[in-house]
Amino acid sequence: LSHLANNSGPLMPLTSKTIIALKYDPQIEEDLRNWIEEVTGLSIGANFQLGLKDGIILCELINKLQPGSVKKINQSKLNWHQLENIGNFIKAIQVYGMKPHDIFEANDLFENGNMTQVQTTLVALAGLAKTKGFHTTIDIGVKYAEKQARSFDAGKLKAGQSVIGLQMGTNKCASQAGMTAYGTRRHLYDPKMQTDKPFDQTTISLQMGTNKGASQVSRTAHDTCRADTTLNLGESGGIGEPVSCMQ
Repeated sequence: LSHLANNSGPLMPLTSKTIIALKYDPQIEEDLRNWIEEVTGLSIGANFQLGLKDGIILCELINKLQPGSVKKINQSKLNWHQLENIGNFIKAIQVYGMKPHDIFEANDLFENGNMTQVQTTLVALAGLAKTKGFHTTIDIGVKYAEKQARSFDAGKLKAGQSVIGLQMGTNKCASQAGMTAYGTRRHLYDPKMQTDKPFDQTTISLQMGTNKGASQVSRTAHDTCRADTTLNLGESGGIGEPVSCMQ
């Protein structure tokens, strides 16, 4: 293990740039090189990034796919001229139909910041060209899905307006079992009493109280006075008549 450790050297932390570089595919680079050179007739050279850095070949590429896309291609070696070429290429492929999230930024190519994204853009461009009918001997890129246009007559469109989607819910398998009629009481019972569920609408649960064991003894009739609790004790100590009636 010590021998392997000495040969491999110290482990270095992975940075975002290192992770991006690890995703770079040399085989895709070779396929892109062959495709671009076949379309443009120009040689990229041994170094893929340096060969495309000035933007000249890229502008020639989009002009072959869509003639007249880049009106002026700068041949200067000045940095800002080269960046202008790359910027014109990016604008042109957007007009051609490329999706913004598939397109690299100028510094990804010019400063070798993210060549993996450059690969992704060029592969997507090859797929879009294939979709538009531009075919080469190099099979690269995925053909875009073709739009399937559908037309419906007025009768079908009107019938569809009465259909309720499942996103709005459904009453399939719904039942009104257990529901009471409007204006009637709902029977309640105490499940803890282990009694059978009532079958009528007159049973009230203990949650609402109970009058079991209640009595009306000693209650007086409505609008009558109630005898005072003070009792008249006779001379013999017996209970006599109430002394008074409190209104």
